[in-house]
Amino acid sequence: MINGQISHWWRSTGGPDRRAPLPGTTETDVAIVGAGYTGLWTAYYLKKAKPTLRVVVLEAQHVGYGASGRNGGWLTNSITGGRAQFADSHGRGEAERFQLAMNDTIDEVIRVAADEGIDADIVKGGEYNVAYTPAQEARARAEAASESAWTHTDVRLLEREEALGRLRLEGTRAATWHPHAARIHPAKLVRGLAEAVERLGVEIYEGTRALEIRPHRVITDRGDLRAEFVVRATEGYTAGLKGLRRLWLPMNSSMIVTEPLPAEFWDAVGWQGREVVGDFAHVYIYAQRTADDRIAIGGRGVPYRWGSRTDVSGETARETVVHLRRVLRRLLPETAGTQIDHTWSGVLGVPRDWTATVGLDRASGIGWAGGYVGTGVATTNLSGRTLTELILGGDGPLSGLPWVDHRVRLWEPEPLRWIATHGLYAAYGMADRSESRGRATTSPIATAADVVTGRH
Repeated sequence: MINGQISHWWRSTGGPDRRAPLPGTTETDVAIVGAGYTGLWTAYYLKKAKPTLRVVVLEAQHVGYGASGRNGGWLTNSITGGRAQFADSHGRGEAERFQLAMNDTIDEVIRVAADEGIDADIVKGGEYNVAYTPAQEARARAEAASESAWTHTDVRLLEREEALGRLRLEGTRAATWHPHAARIHPAKLVRGLAEAVERLGVEIYEGTRALEIRPHRVITDRGDLRAEFVVRATEGYTAGLKGLRRLWLPMNSSMIVTEPLPAEFWDAVGWQGREVVGDFAHVYIYAQRTADDRIAIGGRGVPYRWGSRTDVSGETARETVVHLRRVLRRLLPETAGTQIDHTWSGVLGVPRDWTATVGLDRASGIGWAGGYVGTGVATTNLSGRTLTELILGGDGPLSGLPWVDHRVRLWEPEPLRWIATHGLYAAYGMADRSESRGRATTSPIATAADVVTGRH
C-alpha cells in the first residue's frame, strides 16, 4: 500500500506537470493565488469574458496540489452551510435561487469539460446516502421530508428494497438520492482545466509561495506580483498567509482506494449507476466507484494539526487507514480480502460557521472564495463565475446570491482551536458508536456538538 505521494488520482495520471516559477516582480490585471479549482475556474471565466485581460495564477507547489487533486470526486449540489441560514438572512426565494444555481453548476462543469476535451471520467449518477442504523434512518427520513419542502432539491427517499436495488450495502434500512451529482476523477479535471486556461492565454507559475496578500499586491518568495485585482483562492492553505491564521481552519480528510475489483463483485453489489455514495453517520464517509472499478472511500482521520499546520506529502495515520477499512468492510463485507492500493490525506477550509463565501472588496482589489468544508468540487465553479461578475463590474445574477460577501468571526486561538476540534470529533465518534448499538434517535452528544460547531 502506498501511503501519501499526494493521491491515487495524481498517481493514476502519471503525476502532475511542472511549470516554471514567477520570474520576478511582475504586473498584471488579475493575480490569482492558488492553482486549484477555484483559481483555475476564475481564470477560465475571466479570459472567456474578456480575452484582453492579463491573468496570472500563482501556485506554491503544482496545479491541483491541494484539495483539488486529493478530493473524493463528488461533483454535487450541496450549499455549504445549508439553505436555511440564507432563507433567514435573505428570504426563502433567494435561498431557493441559490439552490437552483448549484444544480445548474453540475451541468456547467460537465458542459465545459466536454467543450474543452477534458476526459475526467464524469458520470452523472446522482448522490446516494445510506442509513444503516435506526438513528440514521430517522435522520434520513427527516431530511427527505425537509428537502421536499424546498424547490429545486429533487431528493427522494428510497425504502429498503429500492435502495438495495441500486446498491446492496450491508444493513441498509433506507437511503436518499437526488440527481444533481456526478462522479469525477479529480486530477484529470484539474489538469485539463489548467491546460484549458493556458490555451486561453493565462499564465500559471508554480513553485511560487505567496507570503502575504496586500491591496493590489501579492508578496511572494519570487518577487511581488502587482495587479488591479488579487483573488485569494487558497482554501485549506489560507492559514499560511500572513495575518490569516485564524480565518479558516485547515481540516484534514483522508482516503483509501482499493485494487480494481472483478466483474463478479459488481454483479453481487450493484452500483451500476456510479452514484457518489455517503451515509448518515456523524463522522460521515464519501465514496465512489472509479472508472477502473476500484472503490475510493474517504472520511475524517486526525482532524486538525496544532497551529493550523498543513501536510506536505499526504501521509495518513495508520489508525485512520484501519478505520476506513473497517467502514468499507461494514458496508461491503465482500471487500474483506480486498487489497488497499493507496491512502492519502489533505486539508479543506472550514470557516467558523461552516459556510462557504465569495466576495470582492473593490477598494483594495482583493477578492476571495472558499471555506467549502469539503463540498468545493462544484462550488468552486460557481465561485469562479461569481468572481468574474464581481471583477468585471457587472450586475449579474450570480453576484447577488446570498453567500456573496458572507463573513464570520475568526476561529479561537490555540490551544482552544486544537482542543475544540479534537474534542468535537471525539464526541461525534462517541455518538456514532452509541447509535450503532441500536439507539433509535440522534445521540444528544452529537446534537450538542452541532451547536458548538455552528452546524445546527
